[in-house]
Amino acid sequence: MNKQPYETFEDFDRIHEECGVFGVYDFDRHDVAPTIYYGLLALQHRGQESCGIAVSDTEGPKGKVLVHKGMGLTNEVFTPEHLERLSPGDIGVGHVRYSTAGASTRENAQPLVLNYIKGTLALAHNGNLVNAPELRRELEYDGAIFQTTIDTEVIAYHIARARVKSKTVEEAVGRAMRKLVGAYSLVIMSPRKLIGARDPFGFKPLCIGKRDNAYILSSESCALDTVGAEFVRDVRPGEIVSITRDGIKSDTSLCLPPEKEARCIFEYIYFARPDTRIDGVSVYHARLAAGRFLAKDHPVEADLVVGVPESGNAAAQGYAQESGIPYGTAFVKNSYVGRTFIKPKQKSRESSVQVKLNVLKESVAGKRIIMVDDSIVRGTTCGRIVNMLREAGAKEVHVRISAPPFLHPCYFGTDIPSEDQLIAHGRTVEEIRQEIGADSLGYLGLDRLPQMAEGLPICTACFSGEYPIEPPREDIRGEYQK
Repeated sequence: MNKQPYETFEDFDRIHEECGVFGVYDFDRHDVAPTIYYGLLALQHRGQESCGIAVSDTEGPKGKVLVHKGMGLTNEVFTPEHLERLSPGDIGVGHVRYSTAGASTRENAQPLVLNYIKGTLALAHNGNLVNAPELRRELEYDGAIFQTTIDTEVIAYHIARARVKSKTVEEAVGRAMRKLVGAYSLVIMSPRKLIGARDPFGFKPLCIGKRDNAYILSSESCALDTVGAEFVRDVRPGEIVSITRDGIKSDTSLCLPPEKEARCIFEYIYFARPDTRIDGVSVYHARLAAGRFLAKDHPVEADLVVGVPESGNAAAQGYAQESGIPYGTAFVKNSYVGRTFIKPKQKSRESSVQVKLNVLKESVAGKRIIMVDDSIVRGTTCGRIVNMLREAGAKEVHVRISAPPFLHPCYFGTDIPSEDQLIAHGRTVEEIRQEIGADSLGYLGLDRLPQMAEGLPICTACFSGEYPIEPPREDIRGEYQK
């Protein structure tokens, strides 16, 4: 085979979330597919490889599910004609995906639709199961045949199996959850119910919204704003909520004591949109706080504070507010380049970083710059951006990172790579500073994270190595670790 002259570029020096989920049940029997579509657009930052929508008509043939899914961004996969074909449907679930375990293929796109003895289930999942390999083997020994390589299918099978011996779908979900170990937020459509569930540690967010006579489940509250819905409340860690025409029922029997919960702190640092609130804490305010802490803990004389778009901007504003140094814009971002694009040839002069970002020379020339970003993974991207600022005439470049150094991999749905690929592993801060070419480097302190999350119990394993769940003994994380 002839080798392709170009390859798609994954922004491999950034951290990615796994997925976003969105579900709607409209009691006035309006079609929900357009609402789910706009909800997924609002959650696009959580996954850009594939997406899908599955709907059902609660007064139509029981078990009939209309589904469309494919590879690419939401507005690439769905046309007006596709949405029209998802009618009638007054209940449905949607999903956007970035793969952290399981290959990036159409077969692994969600929602998954399962036909079984009790009817149908459509399921969308955000997270990673630590014990997925054992659960998969258990099912395979019983004769299960898998169509995908994702742990979502393992969850669906266990719910379907438990449903045979349960009075309700909610009871089956609870039975399955007792076997699941790891991170998951689930949105499940049965013929007459919309169900949401969150793992007992609360790794991944999930909230409830309401618009007129429709209830909504969403990974983030910003998607509720997009579709004109009001925020009702967050789903509690360990809670199962069931939405029917009788209202919302809640099962909290799997909830842990609050001090044992372990929300992913990176939702607040980077993943979630700044206009989202998670468990009562504003993501924007959390990032402002991180910037203020950086200014207190790592002050430096400079002329301008700038953020690396988009997630570095709020922290840069916080740094500027605390330090009194003016906040400014140093980067112009190409909004029409997604996370994946055609990578220039190695010999080509085009830089994959410069395709996405360009420096405003008039803003930085002759100035001492404080550059705030959310993280350094392998260090290559950060080093290129520092060099771009210098080439644009910056006298000094001081880098401030609104997270502690990454030292350990994540097993709960975040694609932090193995330790040998992390620039901070085995290096001092001074060695990292030299590697990226900055005049100074300061990271957010580990002790600042609980303050950033306003006292919410959080998971800091990727920084501290203290995992709330024992890490798996075999690789569960798929392609991205290689």
